[in-house]
Amino acid sequence: MSISDAMIKNPPLPKNFAPEFLVIDKGEGIHLFDTAGNKYLDFGAGIAVNALGYGREDLIQAGYNQMKKLIHISNLYATAPQVEFAGKLISSGNFSAVHFGNSGSEANESAIKYARLYSLRTKGPHHHKILCFNNAFHGRTMGALSCTPTPKYQDPFGPLIPGIVTADFNDTKGLSDILDESFAAVIVEVIQGEGGLARMTNSFAGELNTLCKKHNIILIADEIQTGIARTGTLYASQGVGLNPDIITLAKPLAGGLPLSATLIPGKINDLLHVGEHGTTFGGGPVTTAVGLVVWKILTDPAFIKEVEKKGELLAKELTALSGRYSFLGAVKGKGLLAGIEVNVEDETFSKIIPSAMEKGLLVLRSGKNTIRIAPPLVITQDDLVNGCAILEQVFKEL
Repeated sequence: MSISDAMIKNPPLPKNFAPEFLVIDKGEGIHLFDTAGNKYLDFGAGIAVNALGYGREDLIQAGYNQMKKLIHISNLYATAPQVEFAGKLISSGNFSAVHFGNSGSEANESAIKYARLYSLRTKGPHHHKILCFNNAFHGRTMGALSCTPTPKYQDPFGPLIPGIVTADFNDTKGLSDILDESFAAVIVEVIQGEGGLARMTNSFAGELNTLCKKHNIILIADEIQTGIARTGTLYASQGVGLNPDIITLAKPLAGGLPLSATLIPGKINDLLHVGEHGTTFGGGPVTTAVGLVVWKILTDPAFIKEVEKKGELLAKELTALSGRYSFLGAVKGKGLLAGIEVNVEDETFSKIIPSAMEKGLLVLRSGKNTIRIAPPLVITQDDLVNGCAILEQVFKEL
């Protein structure tokens, strides 16, 4: 069968999406199948969402059982899955409460709002600035977009929210020249998921910790893509010694259903008043019921250790590839959020993902010239090796 039989052109979607899509029909384990029956090894996991792969009976059963009882009730009431899941999330660190939402953007919007409220009530007006970093990606809603300093994302939608300052990622010296008490927050990714997979250095993390504490600035770790075991630790922050006040989570949180979480400390929670923030759908009974199952699996120390081992194997395979082809550059990221720089012209680079697809492998892009690999965390070591072998076939054709 041909992939062309499963492609749809000009679908009834906004033109800000691609003009042509591969139409996926179903998933089994770590594989996807298109509507023409073609099989793909998934190195993308729905952009790091489907951490447990596809067709999981435990997730299906959890969602089904809850849907029979209650699907939606709003934030005017609580449900048992919501309360139980919130308790597990806040116990993962020095947190007092969790604000549930539906997407990574919403989680970061909440973090920005909480940080500004905290700054206003502890330092007074005119202490509202937020520091973000070049090549960051924090979302597409207006607040999160304002902290995503990429012209192609921002320029069509200005003016953005005021008070946003941008600095160079991993520039430790530059931090002390910028940060002062006028800032409410710093928002940062440990690994820049959309920005070429650059990884935070330990020294940069240490300087952020020091300066944010010194100036009473809320430190927000955007762990939307890196959180919950993907990098070989529960949170990527732990791997570099970053001590955030707020952690934002989303992608794998409910096994593919829309759910996000903004974890906040007591010093923020104690300042909040009823009605100052809210959500209709966030933390619904179905998503949190499924999330409880996902959380139990992904936070198991043995599971996290296996992810760490798989990440080491993936890095080894990518490093070997880089050594065999002169146009391949640095191996990026960590754990099962990894990638490799491909130093070719844009026109040539644009052929890599379609070529891999034709050969039965789905991969992602990050930044200008990095192939991103973010498979389901349940992938086997053999399938990681097989996927890298397919990727090598693509590189040979370049």
